[in-house]
Amino acid sequence: LKETFLMMDINEIKNIIPHRYPFLLVDRIIECDFDSRIVGIKNVTADEPFFQGHFPEFPVMPGVLIIEALAQTACILGLKILKLEGQGSVFFTGIDGAKFRKPVVPGDQLRLELKKIKQRKSLFRFEGKAFIENELATECTIQAMMGKN
Repeated sequence: LKETFLMMDINEIKNIIPHRYPFLLVDRIIECDFDSRIVGIKNVTADEPFFQGHFPEFPVMPGVLIIEALAQTACILGLKILKLEGQGSVFFTGIDGAKFRKPVVPGDQLRLELKKIKQRKSLFRFEGKAFIENELATECTIQAMMGKN
C-alpha cells in the first residue's frame, strides 16, 4: 500500500523547493503518493506581477509561467522521491509537446497534475497537465535533474 497525504500548505512547500515570491507558483499540494503522482494548486489572482505587463487590457497568464508552475510541482515530487526536500538543486533540462489549450486569467484556479513517467537516478521525466476546473488548459512533458546543493 502506497503512502499518501492529502494536503501540503505553502510553508511546507517552501521547506522543499527553493523558489520564493514572486516566482513561487504553487500554492498548495492536495495529493501526492511520494512515488509517481502529485497534484498541486495555483490560485491565479489579478495582482500577480506579470499581469501588469502581459496584456494589461486582457490579462493572460504567460504560458511559460504555467509550465514553470507544472515544473515546480514536479520538483516537489522528485525531491520527495529522492528524500532531498529542502536540500536539493533542481535543473529544468527539457520540455516536449507543450500545448496551450485555454487561456489562464485572473480568478482561475490551476490544478497541476503530474505523473512520473521515467526516472534514472536523479533524472526525471514527468507528464504534466494543468486544468481549470475540468478543462485542460496546458499539457507537456517535462524533464528535470535533481541533486544535492
